[in-house]
Amino acid sequence: METRLLGTTDIAISPIILGTWQAGKKGWVNIDDETVIHAMQAALEAGITTFDTAEIYGDGYSETLVGKALANRRERVVIATKVFPHHLRFNQVMEACEQSLRRLQTEVIDLYQIHWPSGSFGSEVVPIGETMAALNALKDQGKIRAIGVSNFSRAQLEEAAQHGRIDSLQPPYSLFWRGVEVDQQPYCIDHCLTIMAYSSLAQGLLTGKFDAAHRFPDADIRSKNKLFRPPLYNTALAALAELRPIAHRHRTTIGNLALAWLLAQPQTTAIVGVRNALQAQENAKAATLHLSPQDLEDMDAISRTVTDYVDTDPVMWNFGGE
Repeated sequence: METRLLGTTDIAISPIILGTWQAGKKGWVNIDDETVIHAMQAALEAGITTFDTAEIYGDGYSETLVGKALANRRERVVIATKVFPHHLRFNQVMEACEQSLRRLQTEVIDLYQIHWPSGSFGSEVVPIGETMAALNALKDQGKIRAIGVSNFSRAQLEEAAQHGRIDSLQPPYSLFWRGVEVDQQPYCIDHCLTIMAYSSLAQGLLTGKFDAAHRFPDADIRSKNKLFRPPLYNTALAALAELRPIAHRHRTTIGNLALAWLLAQPQTTAIVGVRNALQAQENAKAATLHLSPQDLEDMDAISRTVTDYVDTDPVMWNFGGE
């Protein structure tokens, strides 16, 4: 798999990135540790060299599994993790990084990201300059190689960039969720930030495997996803039916078609979660799929039959209920 450089760094990342939210188990159901570890190792063998996790995923459990799966393969992989907004004071960032390093069984984190802006989820409002000072210190100490942010608006990006180099933005981005294109994407293009799209398959919706009657258990995070709620869900299913002939023409899955569309967007990579090795191997194939200008135009039009009805709130989930 051809690699791309992360932002302005010399860090080579795979365009398909393995996301490990599921590995933390919290918010997901029917996740098996050994199966997930095998999936990570299979992903690496298939050419996916970049792995994304976070301290909040299962309260460190995801990082622990990433460390267990990849520790003896460390020289072959790029590891990205994130610090939660409850740990954005200078000393908290420094301690959170140490804990992540320990769980990941590594001496350096390739990309360390602010997971959500300060103040999110009832966290203390911390000046971005203080948080960035800690991240810059970690970079100077050689404990992290690059700094990124996740779920930041353009204004928040611009403010953070006043205090140090930001090399990536991690937003929700898929054929069915395109808010990042309005403000953040032009900024990323102008300032050479890599866009690491999460929920790139709309948490599985873009695989086409769910029907109109499907319901997720309350313990599954997708039960709160706006895209899985009517009437938007029904609109998405209709769009999937229109995407299916394009996928057939390319002899690929709808999921890989959606990933290939993302990879064709400016400076964009795709984070994809998996439950097993077969899914990891299948997702890797998306990096070799080339779409024509007409394919991209047709997919854009189909996409907008869904995204035109998505609200402007960038958060994909109704965490507070209805």
